[in-house]
Amino acid sequence: MKPDVENRHYLRRGLDDRAIKILLVGCGGNGGQMLMGLASLDTALREISSRSLHVTVVDDDTVSEANLGRQPFYRCDLGNSKAHTLTERVNLAHGLNWTAIHGRAPKAIGLSGIDILITCVDTAAARRSLGAELADNKPAPAYWLDLGNRATDGQFLIGCPVASFGKSDQRLPTVLEYFPELSDETLVEDDAPSCSVAEALQRQSLFVNRVVASHALALLFDLLGRGSIGHAGGFVNLACGQVVPIALPKPAAAIAQPSKGEQ
Repeated sequence: MKPDVENRHYLRRGLDDRAIKILLVGCGGNGGQMLMGLASLDTALREISSRSLHVTVVDDDTVSEANLGRQPFYRCDLGNSKAHTLTERVNLAHGLNWTAIHGRAPKAIGLSGIDILITCVDTAAARRSLGAELADNKPAPAYWLDLGNRATDGQFLIGCPVASFGKSDQRLPTVLEYFPELSDETLVEDDAPSCSVAEALQRQSLFVNRVVASHALALLFDLLGRGSIGHAGGFVNLACGQVVPIALPKPAAAIAQPSKGEQ
């Protein structure tokens, strides 16, 4: 009997020996944590590989009182652009020259020339808008990493837009494919802002964004730093302390046909 070969997804060719261009959409709870983690990832990649990161951050929001505590902002940041505030802080701390755009994607910036799209947005409508833009852009980003969360649970998922990968066995379903309910335009969404820190903490646990972002960053480190991943994402639940991985799709060639005796 042949030993089982672990199902893995390998980093797409063409992302070696250069700066990988990342567009981070959203710089709040998940996005702020991702941005700071991406700076650490850039440092690691420069040490262990021929890759580095260049990140463009886009967000049209400003820092409010309710953001303090759960998001990586301070009282001195109140009223300032989230994207500019955190990007300038990361650039100063790490000696980088990353870019910040105060606006809303995809209107404020196109998706062409991007290697990895990372979305940390609040609504299904925002994901649909970006998904439609990806379908119209060729070449599209090689990967789309999406993060989302509720009060005490969240998920992260990396996929490959069809316009980039085609119908290869190596293509991973995107968030809109994995969660088809997000394409339902009649979906009722609650994206009302919180008015205070206390109200914000009732809506979302204090550390849920850090936990979800940390798992997403670890996945990205495996893909970019080690060249492959063994899962496509995961579901995180702080209430019960569980993390459940999202399995990679089985390649068509690996799906064995049952024998006559097994039918």
